Parts: sequence; structure tokens; C-alpha cells
Amino acid sequence: MPGLNPPSCCFKSSFWLVAFLGWAITLWILSDGPPPAPPGPGFPGIDKILHFGYFLGGAGLLSAALYLQRRDRGTEVSWGHLLLTVVILLAAIGALDEWHQSWIPGRSGNDLGDWLADVAGALAGSLLFRRLHPLLQPADPGPEDSS
Repeated sequence: MPGLNPPSCCFKSSFWLVAFLGWAITLWILSDGPPPAPPGPGFPGIDKILHFGYFLGGAGLLSAALYLQRRDRGTEVSWGHLLLTVVILLAAIGALDEWHQSWIPGRSGNDLGDWLADVAGALAGSLLFRRLHPLLQPADPGPEDSS
């Protein structure tokens, strides 16, 4: 992509895996306390939008880690397998998060709507990454100018 020159760490699966682990730890910390009071008037369903967005981001991080790991091993990337792996893992994390919240005072937990928003976000994030994965290809230096 013209003008885009990310640091070399962005092309390593370990970078994205560490970012995903940070995402998961942040999710646990956010779920471990009472829900923050939203500023201003209430908006019905905002929690579902937040779940969707957070899991969309997590799916992008995990998709990048898995994609680069396969690419670096020289194996063919099966997009169906990658998508299924990401969605199943994030669905399990979402279910664990809902169960965890059920033990936290002030949280309801075990909310099917939240979990479905998590799964939808994971699916959307995986599909979005499928379109954006060329950004993780190192740029070709191009021909040398010998003049």
C-alpha cells in the first residue's frame, strides 16, 4: 500500500499474539469490577455494541497472529479454518467472560445477548481481517535507482 511503512515488528506473529494476550487480560480486568456508568443519557443496547466492537478487535489481533504464523511456516492459509478457529476461540472466551461476570457483585453475567454480540464481533473481525491481510505483507523495495 503506497505510503504505508509499518515497523518490522508488525510482520511477526509474536507481536500480534502478545497484543491478543493483552486484549484478553484487559477483558478480564474490565469484567472483574462493576460496570462503568455510561455518561449522559442511557442508550438501549449500548453494551451489545461494546461487546461486538471489543470482540471485533480481538478477532483482528488473533487472526493476524494465526495468519502470520502460517505464512512464516510456509504453509497455505486456509481462510475457512482460520475463521473457524478464531470464532470458536473467541466464542469460548466470551462464554468464560460471561461466566466470570456472574461471580462479580454488580454484574449480571451469563447474558446470552452479550455472548451473541461477542460471537458476531468475532465473525465480523475475522471477515474484516480477511480483506485487510495484504497490509501485513512487507513492501517490496522496488528496483534500485542506479543513476
